[in-house]
Amino acid sequence: MKARDLIVALDQGSSSSRAVLFDLRGRVVARARRPVKTYRPKPGWAEHDAAELAGTLEASLDAVLAGLGPKDRVLAAGLAVQRSTVVFCDRATLKPAAPAPSWMDGRAVDFVDGLRDRRDEVHRLSGLYAAPYYSAPKIRWFLERDAKVRALADAGRLLCAPVSTFIAARLTRGEVVSADPTCAQRTLLMNLDTLAWDPGLLSLLGLSADLLPSIRPSSGDWGVIERKGRRFPLLAAVGDQQAAAVGLGASSAGEAVVNYGTGAFLLRHTGPRPARAPGLLTSVAATSSALRGYYLEGTVHAAGTSFEWLKDNLGLMKDAKDLGAAFKRSKRRVLALPALGGLGAPRWDYEAKTAFFGLDARTTGHDLVRAVAEGLCMLVADAAAAMAAAGLPIARARVAGGLSRCDAMMSFQADVLGAVLQRRKEVEASALGAAVLAAKAAGVPDADALAGARVERTFSAKSDEALRARRRREWTAFVDSTLRLSRGISLD
Repeated sequence: MKARDLIVALDQGSSSSRAVLFDLRGRVVARARRPVKTYRPKPGWAEHDAAELAGTLEASLDAVLAGLGPKDRVLAAGLAVQRSTVVFCDRATLKPAAPAPSWMDGRAVDFVDGLRDRRDEVHRLSGLYAAPYYSAPKIRWFLERDAKVRALADAGRLLCAPVSTFIAARLTRGEVVSADPTCAQRTLLMNLDTLAWDPGLLSLLGLSADLLPSIRPSSGDWGVIERKGRRFPLLAAVGDQQAAAVGLGASSAGEAVVNYGTGAFLLRHTGPRPARAPGLLTSVAATSSALRGYYLEGTVHAAGTSFEWLKDNLGLMKDAKDLGAAFKRSKRRVLALPALGGLGAPRWDYEAKTAFFGLDARTTGHDLVRAVAEGLCMLVADAAAAMAAAGLPIARARVAGGLSRCDAMMSFQADVLGAVLQRRKEVEASALGAAVLAAKAAGVPDADALAGARVERTFSAKSDEALRARRRREWTAFVDSTLRLSRGISLD
């Protein structure tokens, strides 16, 4: 077999850990996947076993390395991770001290409520809104309520860090214990302009920088990995959504992506300076020592999670293929607000309840599945409308993630956005983005070409502006009414 130069991408997400080997033309040579469990011990809680997160990723890496020929060379590795999940561990041994609360975890909502008067200040400094979604409130919760975490902190040994920090440190045997800006920002403690831990945010949230890792650029020296008799550098560590944007070729001003995973994320690149808009996040792009950029971001908390709920709790689906069938078989329009875990951008409402409207004697399960899919599309469109109101409209976006494979859903999404959507052939967008960043740091010529996968299908808006406007009015009235009911009716 001819010797090959390869890049390995490691993608650690909320539902699985994946390793993907790419050649220097961006083609997938091998891939492996291991499922990840989300534990929900109490209502509103969602957590992972940190050792399981790392172990499933390491097992995936070992699986792809085991299939290589003796002459194949791994030039570098890149790591993409879920961003707002936090790990508590012993800084010296990297042994986890507690469950890792997921970005979906809402246990710290009471603490966040106390920051409402400082909402604008937090947004100005961090680019984010104070929400239980992010790490800092949960760090406070564990320091106050978990004896093992408190004891490590009192001994000066506690590390509170993004998943990327924990995994990169394990892979490099403690050589690098850092977070890149895309993950550090999601702690709610990083200053968006300086890309450093912010003294004001630390003080406001009652935390110390001594608990946190250092911050370094997304691409560069992250240490060396030695596994399966091979030795290669880890040259990138980045948040999964920023990695997906790179993988889809959206790294310059005006480009936009929608990535549908456990959550759904709309990112629009705004160039080298941060732009701020009411209700939206300002997120830092993947960085290098010489490059900085920013995105406006809209977050929908429950995308894939909503369909897992329909499948596991309501028995309305067997697998993802049922989504397309539901669109075909649905005959009646129903409105659904998918609010598992609350609403993200631009409303940031954690009291919102999931609701359906328009059910009658003829409503079927297919109507409900389709309604949830269309509701997710409307939530993405709400974030896009906030961008347009800030003078940054979206005319074209690239889409990725499992739900993007449903043609009917993407057609509806294009329609309510009034934009052109492009779906590329390669759906491993986060992994591809991590590979591109690592290849650049390794000095691979024309590394951006790895993200040059052809467009598989284009979706265009079919409705006129009048119909689009009517849909938005009806949707807004439905959501506003649901939010009022969510506050006025207790289901305890």
